[in-house]
Amino acid sequence: MALYPYFDIILRSVAVYFFMTIALRIFGKKELSQLNTADIILILLISNSVQNAMVGPDTSLSGGLIAALALFIINFIIKKLTRKYKGLNNLLLDKPEILIHNGKLDFKALSKLDISHEELKEAAREHGLEHLTDIKLAMLEIDGTISIISQDKKDLKQTHYKRKHNRKNLQNF
Repeated sequence: MALYPYFDIILRSVAVYFFMTIALRIFGKKELSQLNTADIILILLISNSVQNAMVGPDTSLSGGLIAALALFIINFIIKKLTRKYKGLNNLLLDKPEILIHNGKLDFKALSKLDISHEELKEAAREHGLEHLTDIKLAMLEIDGTISIISQDKKDLKQTHYKRKHNRKNLQNF
């Protein structure tokens, strides 16, 4: 069998990979570790819809394996490049966001990230804090967790709050 069809599969797979990376970046799926039912359905439907775009008319086992191999390789390369080049890392990956600084909420960031007042209070309770004003610094980390540093040094606790993916509005602020 000629190499051309496999090269075509590789190019198609890489194109789909970059499309999906850009689409996820634009649509703000910061917290992919907390998928809800709608997110899982979306991912399954997208994977089904782009399958033909990757393999084209080649529905053979080798065609599917070549597409999967191309995706693994491009993912490996992108991870290496984002570690080496900060500009590429900033372009492709989200950055941590400040939610609270010295007890003051950043309403603009909270609104942009769609984090509700109740969700923020839940994160504070998970960290053993009763009031949001007790927080020196709260950050939404790139993995979707909310990390909190207390105003009081003796209240420092190692807890881990994983942000749930929900769409509460910010009317409570």
